[in-house]
Amino acid sequence: MLTPLGWGTLAGSVLLYGLGAALGHPEPIVLATGGLLALLFALIWTAPGAKLEVHREVTPLKVPRGEAAVAVLQIRNLGRFGLTGLRARDRFGDTEHTVDLPRLPRNTLKAVSYPLPTDRRGEIVVGPLRLVRADPLGLTRRVREYGEAITLLVRPRTIALPVAPSGRAHHLEGPTSDNAPAGTVTFHTLREYVVGDDLRHVHWRSSARTGTLMVRQLIDASLPTTTVVLDTRELSEEAVDAAASVALAAARSGFPVRLLTAAGPLAETKNDADLVLDRLAVVAATPGADLRVRQARGGGSLVLVTGDAAEAGRLAGLRRSFDRVICVYTGPGQVSAPGVTVMPLRTLDDLPAQWGRR
Repeated sequence: MLTPLGWGTLAGSVLLYGLGAALGHPEPIVLATGGLLALLFALIWTAPGAKLEVHREVTPLKVPRGEAAVAVLQIRNLGRFGLTGLRARDRFGDTEHTVDLPRLPRNTLKAVSYPLPTDRRGEIVVGPLRLVRADPLGLTRRVREYGEAITLLVRPRTIALPVAPSGRAHHLEGPTSDNAPAGTVTFHTLREYVVGDDLRHVHWRSSARTGTLMVRQLIDASLPTTTVVLDTRELSEEAVDAAASVALAAARSGFPVRLLTAAGPLAETKNDADLVLDRLAVVAATPGADLRVRQARGGGSLVLVTGDAAEAGRLAGLRRSFDRVICVYTGPGQVSAPGVTVMPLRTLDDLPAQWGRR
């Protein structure tokens, strides 16, 4: 197909030829002939279809914001002749990236890599990939698509933190409270029966095999829950990063995590760190929403990440519902609330020192 320059050359050549023929001057006709010959040369250059084997890989498919992600393009020329003038055009969301490919000798594999943008959190559609073969004058080009679009997920940037302290002792080898969530009483081991044991816990198969009455020892494996509330009414990347760091610390340690935003519940898991990061990767601002922190289920630790001083001040009313209440404050000025641990945050790198000190 003709490029804009090719169409301009064709129109100019026709105009010059008509003008020269009308005025009887040979010079415009010579220029027009030169333009038409250039177009013919360009069409011959790009007319043959290139036989290519193309594979494009994006690695990694999930990456923290600001870290490196690359696309690796592998091209093999299966034709009888070498190819030059090839360009790869790959789309990254709303932008397009162009890579000039080296000469491809016959039956030769070439690999080219180029960086992908990871400065913004969210889903970035990479592709489709287009290979463009143009003549040296840029008058014609041949475009062909290869493969399908791939989604690159840019997650929040996180920093290592310990699990948020709940303010109470939680022991995994025995019951610690009467308000453990349903389903946390689990099998621990088998032991010999002692007087007073519940006969419903007798393990009859093991008793028959050993000749001794054996009972199941059950433990209350209740774990402190970390509830992270992210204020998405005025969303900043530092706030998302802080919420992700707190939730990730609990999830990686196998503790239950509830993740809430102004738009409603976002995720609830015990040890699925990928779920936490994936959900926070696509969280968006919700201006005008109502941040209903008081509706969060009590127990464990409550961590509110907000830039609203008024919302941070209202946390004092939730002190009795949670073992510990923490506010990671990303707004201007200072905030204080009775019974609430307030951590001013300017950059994510400030969070570990604040977290460890408080």
